[in-house]
Amino acid sequence: MHLRHSATSPYARKVRVLAQEAGLSDRIELHDDNPMGPGSDLSSINPLGKVPALILDDGMVLCDSPVICQYLDSLHDGEKFTPESGSARFADLNLEALADGLLDAALARMVEMRMRPENLRWEGHHKRMRAKISRTLDHFESMIADGSLPSVPADNRPTLGIIAVGCALGYLDLRFAVDNWREGRPGLTSWYETLSARPSMQDTRPPES
Repeated sequence: MHLRHSATSPYARKVRVLAQEAGLSDRIELHDDNPMGPGSDLSSINPLGKVPALILDDGMVLCDSPVICQYLDSLHDGEKFTPESGSARFADLNLEALADGLLDAALARMVEMRMRPENLRWEGHHKRMRAKISRTLDHFESMIADGSLPSVPADNRPTLGIIAVGCALGYLDLRFAVDNWREGRPGLTSWYETLSARPSMQDTRPPES
């Protein structure tokens, strides 16, 4: 399999973390790609022109991190990273959706701040995205308090939803460190420190850029 990814993409990082936790990394060849670069052919592989995109051995292309992660979760014999049934399954899928939604807002902020000409920036849009991020972080903090977002002990492994939250927080550190998302959220801060110490999170840390 071939994974088209960007080293700074939190969605692609989610795929890479799950692959490592599942013992599948040696079956995936990584191809670093800049979707916005002039020489990228990504749109000919994924019509959305986005990473990650996973090219299977039979040539089929899977697009979007939730789909890719579900596929990878089907390839190993261990306990599934998304619970297979019941309320636990939908709770974890919802957790992944919240994390990805936070990332969508963060990406929108980054585009507004870094890529749009200053005279064309829409401050109201930027404020709304920032508010979405803050509300979601507060929600995660409340989940820590009521035990619905448990820490991952060293002898266990995270669910896909937990991986998604960890990658989202890592992206905030990369792009919006000045916001200091940890302030006023001690539970989430401690939770993230535990998760980010795992080898899969350390090995996929994005480069500063």
